[in-house]
Amino acid sequence: MAEPLVDGYGRVHRDLRISVTDRCNFRCTYCMPAEGMDWLPRSEVLTFEEIERVARVCVERFGIDGIRLTGGEPTVRAHLPVLVAKLAALRVGGTGPPVDLALTTNGATLRSVAGDLVAAGLRRVNVSLDTLRRDRFVELTRRDELDHVLEGIDAALEAGLSPVKVNVVVMRGVNDDEVVDLAAFGRERGVTVRFIEWMPLDADRRWSSEAVVSQAEIVAAIDAVFPLEPLARGHEPAERFAYRDGRGEVGVIPSVTRPFCASCDRIRLTAEGQLRACLFAVEEVDLRALLRGGASDDELAEAVRACVAGKWAGHMIGQVQFVRPPRSMSQIGG
Repeated sequence: MAEPLVDGYGRVHRDLRISVTDRCNFRCTYCMPAEGMDWLPRSEVLTFEEIERVARVCVERFGIDGIRLTGGEPTVRAHLPVLVAKLAALRVGGTGPPVDLALTTNGATLRSVAGDLVAAGLRRVNVSLDTLRRDRFVELTRRDELDHVLEGIDAALEAGLSPVKVNVVVMRGVNDDEVVDLAAFGRERGVTVRFIEWMPLDADRRWSSEAVVSQAEIVAAIDAVFPLEPLARGHEPAERFAYRDGRGEVGVIPSVTRPFCASCDRIRLTAEGQLRACLFAVEEVDLRALLRGGASDDELAEAVRACVAGKWAGHMIGQVQFVRPPRSMSQIGG
C-alpha cells in the first residue's frame, strides 16, 4: 500500500510535474530572454529511463496519481511518445488505476504529434496561448506561429484529448484587453480557458506587481459579457467558474492575489533531475546524482520524502520575506 507523501503542514502530495527539456522553440518575453540561453548539455538531461524510475517511485511508493510533462517545450524532446508510453504504464500504488498523464505545450508542433501521443497513453493537454492577434503573438513569443498553435488546438480535440485547456498569462497593458475575446474563443472551440496571473519567474526580471491583472478583474470582465457562477475548488490551482448559459467553464489561477499554497499538492522535477517542492523553491534535491550513483529505490524514496517534508508554507509573493528563485520558468518547468 502506498505511503502518503506529506509535508510539515499536512499537505498530501499527489501531483508530479516533470520537465523533459529546458529547450523551447519560442522565446516568450515573460519566460525567456530573446537570446543568450545556456542550454543544458544532453548528458545532463535525464534519460527517459531515469525519468521513468523517479516517476515509478513516486507513483508506486507514495500514491502520486497525476503526472504532467512540461519543458521548456516538451514536444521538442525527440521520441516523446516513448516516454509517454512508459509513464502511462505506471499504476498508482503499484496495482491501482493508471496514472493521470497530461502535457503542457505551446502547441506549435502539436498537429504532427497529437495522434502518436494519444496512442502512447496521453490523456489531457494544456496549450499556452496568450493572444489571438498575430502581431501581438509575434511580439510576445518572438515567433510567427499563431496559425500553427490554433491548428494544434484543433488537432488535440480531433485526437480525443480531453479536456483540452488553453493557458493564458495575463499582463496589464500587454494582453489584458483580450480577456473577453479569449473567453469567447474557448466557448466557440469547446476548450477550457484558464487565465493565469503573471508571476515573478521571467528571465528578464521585468515583473512588477502593478502589471498583475487580478482574478477579480478577469472574472468581472468576463462576467459582464458571459455571466458566470463559481464552482467548488479542490486541490487544483485554478478557481473555476461555469457559464450560466451552460456553455462550459473558465478558470483563473490567482497565484499572486489569491495564492493556493495551503492546498498545494505538487512537486517538480527539472530536466536535469533536481526535485523542487515548490515552484518558487530556492533549494533543490539532486536526484540525478542518486540515479547515476547507484542509489537504491529506497534511497530515492527517502530523498523525495525529505524534500517534501521541508516544503515551506507558501511563496510569500508581495511580502518582504519573498525570495525570488534564481531560475526562470523555462528552467524549472511549469
